Amino acid sequence: MRDSKQVAPDKPFFLYFAPGAHHAPHQVPKEWADKYKGKFDDGWDAYRDRVFKRQKELGIVNKDAELSRHDPDVADWNKLPENEKKLYARMMEVFAGFVEHTDHHIGRLIGYLEELGQLDNTLIMLLSDNGASAEGGPHGSVNENKFFNNVPESVEENLKALDELGGPKYFNHYSWGWTFAGNTPFRRWKRETYRGGVSDPFLVHWPKGIETRGQIRTQFAHAIDMVPTVLDCLGIDPPEQIRGVTQSPFEGISFKHTFEDGKAASHHETQYFEMFGHRSIYHNGWRAVCPYPGPSFAEASVELGEPITEDRLRELDAKHWELYNVTDDPAETKNLAEKDRARLIEMIAMWYVEAGKYDVLPIDSRLTLRFTEERPQLARDRTSYTYYPHTSSVPEKTCAAVLNRPHSITAELEIPKGGAEGVIAAMGSGSGGYVFYIQDKKLHYAYNYVGSQEFVISSDAEVPEGRVEVRFEFEPTSKPDVKKGKGAAGKTQLYINGELTKQGKLPVTIPLAFGLGGGFTVGRAAGFPITSRFKNPFEFTGAIHSVVIDVSGDLILDKESEMRAVMARQ
Repeated sequence: MRDSKQVAPDKPFFLYFAPGAHHAPHQVPKEWADKYKGKFDDGWDAYRDRVFKRQKELGIVNKDAELSRHDPDVADWNKLPENEKKLYARMMEVFAGFVEHTDHHIGRLIGYLEELGQLDNTLIMLLSDNGASAEGGPHGSVNENKFFNNVPESVEENLKALDELGGPKYFNHYSWGWTFAGNTPFRRWKRETYRGGVSDPFLVHWPKGIETRGQIRTQFAHAIDMVPTVLDCLGIDPPEQIRGVTQSPFEGISFKHTFEDGKAASHHETQYFEMFGHRSIYHNGWRAVCPYPGPSFAEASVELGEPITEDRLRELDAKHWELYNVTDDPAETKNLAEKDRARLIEMIAMWYVEAGKYDVLPIDSRLTLRFTEERPQLARDRTSYTYYPHTSSVPEKTCAAVLNRPHSITAELEIPKGGAEGVIAAMGSGSGGYVFYIQDKKLHYAYNYVGSQEFVISSDAEVPEGRVEVRFEFEPTSKPDVKKGKGAAGKTQLYINGELTKQGKLPVTIPLAFGLGGGFTVGRAAGFPITSRFKNPFEFTGAIHSVVIDVSGDLILDKESEMRAVMARQ
């Protein structure tokens, strides 16, 4: 903003500020988390009661509103073991510190606007992007990448990490109990379309454009309404064409008329929702919801991620839609589906109209299995990928895809007198990945399985000086079991100048994605270390001419091993 005002002082500016909070990882300097020590020791149920009472005092929910039920998937705080209470309370302390840390830095931004003399004439809109997140699972997580690979969490692993939660070592996330508490007074959470999944706090500040101060608005609005509202405030009509290209019409509707009139009717009367097969629709103060796989996981008749077949869709539409008057019952506690069947049928039909209009169909409920679908790429798919020194953080989706398939990594190196050490190539971070490197003159390959297990294979022979070719090979020996969080197991081999120098096994691999903390690098590692054997960046001290990843399936044939196997069968 400072730069834009220095270059063109009279020109308005636009800033989209997305700090990434409070998505996992919940990471914040320890002093911020420690400010909340003991604040959550009484648990998520007590927290919900306090928040709901305060919401009524502030007028955020009506006086007659009822708090949604205790979620069947969430443990009763009072029945938890003491060590788990301590773990979960610390997870929320870290999250709370993260929230305040973010508020502090938003405050810096607002402070600068005030210093600039632009605060009163700047339209500020502040919101989050969905309900509180449930990717942490029932016990919380020290590595959210487990969720994206269908790997179950372990309370024991989480307890070991207790003192380092919030630090750089872990990609941590809190447990379902705090997810459900964070969405008070609503039910459920992100990835679902009850109000707990799709409702967000939203603040608007514009002193020169809005005379009213500190008031609450209850009109329905959606994220797609923000741009039309800004244009309305500016008195600008959206262009029908840009550079000769006809533009799609905006799907949202301005809510500027509500700024001065708290009783004005919402212009956004209808809004569909769909997330992994979980569906709902809002229309003039009513919501119809068709939960999938069920109102909770405990009450579901199928597993999360099960595909919705044509027969199942018919059954869902016939028997599983719910109906709520959210004007009177904001937390969706009273299902009126049986009492007002005619309205429900009308709203189900309305959902299909909206779904057809906005390309929602066909419904895809497969959750993480959707990650396996091929997507458009920058370059054509190929069997050989060549990388060069100083390659820095190539995203996983745009580089060689090695998961669950035979592959090799071959590097042409120049080793100086006295030897070299460091990373040749690496993918991922401490949340999951692999690294090919030289240390103590030996060739090594380390594999990090979702932050839980580390496997290392090391050469028997030293890497010689001069021009050298080193190679790693992986050959699958089993099929992946993606639903259970297991990629293909396989045989590993290390070669130096074409000579086999070590064989090993990877008993389990990552099935879907290496991680959320780093891409592919050559000559150094980035982010939190993939292996405990060295500290990043561990830059390579020799010269790297090239690194080639081959996914054609062409591996070096070990004639000696084959002959031994033949002789053993005689």
